[in-house]
Amino acid sequence: MFEALSERLQGVFKTLRGQGVLGEAQVDAALREIRLALLEADVHFRVTKELVERVRARAMGQEILKSLTPDQAVLRIVRDEMVEVLGGAEPRALAFASQLPSVILMTGLQGSGKTTTTAKLGRWLKGRGRHPLLVSTDVQRPAAREQLKAIGAQAGVAVFHPELAAPGELLRQALAEARAVGHDTLIVDSAGRLHIDDALMAELAEQRRIAEPAEVLYVADALTGQDAVKSAAEFHAKVGITGIVLTKLDGDSRGGAALSAASVTGQPVKFAGTGEKVDAFEPFDPARMVGRLLGMGDVLGLIERAEETVDREQAEAFARKLRRAEFTLEDYRDQIKQLRKMGPLDQVLSMIPGVSGAMKSVDVERGEQELRRTVAIIDSMTPRERADPSVMNGSRRKRIARGSGTGVEDVNRLLKQFAQARKLMKGGASAMKRLAARMPQFR
Repeated sequence: MFEALSERLQGVFKTLRGQGVLGEAQVDAALREIRLALLEADVHFRVTKELVERVRARAMGQEILKSLTPDQAVLRIVRDEMVEVLGGAEPRALAFASQLPSVILMTGLQGSGKTTTTAKLGRWLKGRGRHPLLVSTDVQRPAAREQLKAIGAQAGVAVFHPELAAPGELLRQALAEARAVGHDTLIVDSAGRLHIDDALMAELAEQRRIAEPAEVLYVADALTGQDAVKSAAEFHAKVGITGIVLTKLDGDSRGGAALSAASVTGQPVKFAGTGEKVDAFEPFDPARMVGRLLGMGDVLGLIERAEETVDREQAEAFARKLRRAEFTLEDYRDQIKQLRKMGPLDQVLSMIPGVSGAMKSVDVERGEQELRRTVAIIDSMTPRERADPSVMNGSRRKRIARGSGTGVEDVNRLLKQFAQARKLMKGGASAMKRLAARMPQFR
């Protein structure tokens, strides 16, 4: 998502690069392009206007440091202002009540991904040591309650699923269940509608009065367009939201409208859904999001994702094998699987500073296919073949190709690449040993 916006913004800074002076003409030209980029991405016109005006005031009023080029100066200003639009430099943590259970009321229109987001949030909280309970109070759509029960089970989170009753009564029963069993958090999947109406708002107001929630989160569909801004503003005015969850950020929409919701309501974006799976959910960090939009990467996000998905012991064992140049095809396959656990290849690459621009010439889908093909080929080998590729003969290669659904040439290419990698690592290991012998501190 935001690929078009990111490309346009990075293009603006590229045109400024190499200019020795940042004058009024250069600022005007850059801001004109930035304004167009934001509007084309469906960012609300008022949000766009205010952001551009603040950037102009800072760009024209500051003394450009000698160490900065004009593109770096404008980039820094645009980054700071976009971070403010999204809620500030520091990510906003969830609030919890002093008296248990803490209630989180999920609100939003039907189809925004509210039920799935409820389960994702429950899973995320459980992974951080809390003991959440989920409940649906959507009596208009019994299927929604069944959906939460199914997704909650998939996420490994307890779901309270009593007999059908009025929304207020369902909530009271859920509160009693949470207190009785010892759940410290109750996440309420409230009813949604295709549009905002008085009945929905009255129902939400009653649930807020009963539960006294620590958080009221509005779930905004990034594919909705300007309706997301209008709906968020109305929910905030009539119910009082405390934060926003952006869903479907892995889509290909322009998405600016959903981001505008934070500025229009004055409430921060707290979480983002980045895919359909229950683990595709993360706290929203404005600075990191803007950094990725502007091609600055997200190194911290990459590290956190690696820490969550990579097996530390396996990684350390692989590092030792690399140092001794003893890694096998099985190790190679395991590392590819660890990489794929971190998410789609394009998402991982976009977190590396400077890579997003280079990615335009890279066929990411072909890269994903190559990784899948490599794993399939290695899986089709026997343990002996993985440990010692030198035993490979023609008949073995044909068998592996048939088993993996590839060609013999694919098997040959993989074996050649692996042999080159091992040779390189052996050379590196020998060089390190020679260096260690010469330098006492490395002995």
